[in-house]
Amino acid sequence: MSSGMSGGVSSGLEEAVRAEVERHHRVLQDWLGGGPGDLAAFGAAHAPAFTLAGPDGTVLRLEEVLDLVRAARGTAPGLRVTIRDVRLVAHADALVVAAYEEWHHRPGGGAGQGRRATAVLLREPALRWLHLQETWLPR
Repeated sequence: MSSGMSGGVSSGLEEAVRAEVERHHRVLQDWLGGGPGDLAAFGAAHAPAFTLAGPDGTVLRLEEVLDLVRAARGTAPGLRVTIRDVRLVAHADALVVAAYEEWHHRPGGGAGQGRRATAVLLREPALRWLHLQETWLPR
């Protein structure tokens, strides 16, 4: 297992993880904003055993997450999601662990609401989400 990423394979993997985290949240932002988000692509980016430990401590399975996202289409017009400080925590064989900050900004909403996230992804060969743990950040 590797950690403290720099150079070679690790920097390429870190860039792939960054791109996937940003892509994934763009799809979610578009969907919640009522735009052209693709729920099928969003769902396919997750492993069947995906779990989400939300910032309130609730643990959801993939189907529960998809049900919530499906019902939330268009509920956040103008939502802007920004991703900060994506970094690899560790990687080994088919597993990748990454950490990042996710910030939700609503029109006229001030500083936004942030959360720190730790994601476990599978390399199959594309990255797929296996587990996500989120914690609220102070405003």
